[in-house]
Amino acid sequence: MFCDRCGAVVHSDQRFCGQCGKQFVNGVVVGFPRRSRVREHIRLLGILWLALGALSAVGALVLFVLANTLFVHLPQMTGEPNATAWLHPFISAIAIVVVVKAGAAFLAGWGLLQRESWARILTIVLAFLALFNVPFGTALGIYSLWVLLPAESDADYQQQVRTAGAA
Repeated sequence: MFCDRCGAVVHSDQRFCGQCGKQFVNGVVVGFPRRSRVREHIRLLGILWLALGALSAVGALVLFVLANTLFVHLPQMTGEPNATAWLHPFISAIAIVVVVKAGAAFLAGWGLLQRESWARILTIVLAFLALFNVPFGTALGIYSLWVLLPAESDADYQQQVRTAGAA
């Protein structure tokens, strides 16, 4: 049996819910736990953040290869050593930023799948940043914010963290 306010498991002889404190006047109502948007979407959200991290890592690898092969020799190929010499360090710096972004996405995905307490905040921050990454980042950012940003999502996620920590 479950509390009809918070969805916590209660026994038939309980007068108060141990989770939210709701008083049961006519005994406990037999029912199912309340559906939670966070509980239903958290696994998919974690997998999608891991996938975006993998996609970003592949992009960073391509940038590193281009920066260290084509753009190293570009000044000799064009005959203008000063005109294109800045491209190699610039592309390398962009690749490093993309690697950091990929690492943060992997961390967010892993944290969501493991129900870590810090993963919700990290994912919300990354979701705002991902909105500028058209098209996949924008879609994942909107989906992440839809699942994790509302106020009731914080309580649902913390309940998931406590449940995962107890197991």
